[in-house]
Amino acid sequence: MNAFILQLLTLLTVTMSGWQLNFEQARVEAEQRHKLILLNFSGSDWCGPCIKLKKDVFESAEFTQFSEEHLVLVRADFPRSSKNKLDARQEAHNEALAEKYNRQGKFPFTVLLAPDGRVLKEWDGYPQSLTVDSFVASIRAVMPARN
Repeated sequence: MNAFILQLLTLLTVTMSGWQLNFEQARVEAEQRHKLILLNFSGSDWCGPCIKLKKDVFESAEFTQFSEEHLVLVRADFPRSSKNKLDARQEAHNEALAEKYNRQGKFPFTVLLAPDGRVLKEWDGYPQSLTVDSFVASIRAVMPARN
């Protein structure tokens, strides 16, 4: 019964696009499924580069296909509009993630992590030269070899 409840809670915290909101659950999934964690800090309703990165890279078919096989996706969103305000628990969760992985408060800021929380790579902002292919290639370059 407990495993069923955990699976149900995990499903409820995954957004329609495959992005999770709970980092600890993502770590468990990454460990169990031998995947890396991609943590994205976003200002979904005010940060132009965040919106563009989401649309151009994260919502692309190529990235979606790659991420389904290799990544557990986590979004830490920091909306400013009152209509998009997060509940207090999610807001505190995102703040704790920022305190650990995004101390300078950059947006967008994306971090590739091992399941143990170790930082493997960081992307600061959304450079104009970034493409889906170059983003995926930069992830592949630091992925551990599979046996």
